[in-house]
Amino acid sequence: MIIAAIDIGSNAARLLINEVKIQNGKPEFIKLNLLRIPLRLGMDVFTLGKIGEEREKMVLDSMKIFSDLMKVYKVEHYRACATSAMRDAENGKEIIEKVKNYADLSIEIISGDEEATLVYENHVAEGLDKDFAYLYVDVGGGSTELTFYENDKMVYEKSFNIGTIRLLNNLVTDDNWKEMKEEIKANISSKKQIVAIGSGGNINKVFSMSKTKDGKPMSIAYLKKAYKEFNDLTVEERMTKYGFRQDRADVLVHALKIYNFVMHWADINKIFVPKISVADGLIHNIYERVSGEE
Repeated sequence: MIIAAIDIGSNAARLLINEVKIQNGKPEFIKLNLLRIPLRLGMDVFTLGKIGEEREKMVLDSMKIFSDLMKVYKVEHYRACATSAMRDAENGKEIIEKVKNYADLSIEIISGDEEATLVYENHVAEGLDKDFAYLYVDVGGGSTELTFYENDKMVYEKSFNIGTIRLLNNLVTDDNWKEMKEEIKANISSKKQIVAIGSGGNINKVFSMSKTKDGKPMSIAYLKKAYKEFNDLTVEERMTKYGFRQDRADVLVHALKIYNFVMHWADINKIFVPKISVADGLIHNIYERVSGEE
């Protein structure tokens, strides 16, 4: 079975195509292609309230490419979801209608809570030590999703309008931070030690730089060190020194700020980075739905 997931975020749009094979009675997800396009919708939406003409054309052209690529791979099932920027854009629904007509692609706008649930759909914590509780932290361009998992069940999820593109444009208020802090203090606690599970391109990049072995957690000490190191450099210096793309160099420090705050407030000192995303969660979500229908 060939399945595709499209995640249209505030910073980038991603198309993930997987083949699902049954091995020993269990589904095995094999990545066939992953395409990322830095649309940066949040740069328009969070400052202007809508998606401008230039980025609207980028959305249409990108979705046409995604649609054509899915045809090439003979995708049988797909789901395309738009998150924070499209949620906030006054012309979001209008653009989704244009995408349907131009690229024959159906996009749904999902809530922050559903976004958090999709990250949880990866079920990473189920394969980890049951002696711990786990906090999923998904940092995007427009929002941060937290999902708390304890004793084999999800006990709390919440989406916050704190994201890297919003921070880049100075659009996160003290009240936004206060709300997040109070929510974490009130809801993220356990008799067990809590460990974080991070998702998103920024934490993946930092994890690869940390030289931490796959499957091992990265320490908050390294996150603090990386934040200070990147924060002391200009965007251009980060690009030159580390070979970052501009759309990574300008948001990475903001992502680290969010992770550091969340982990500090939740009293967490290490984070697993299993290379999961909303797109991966969508793939699992589609497969479970289709399997249930068969």
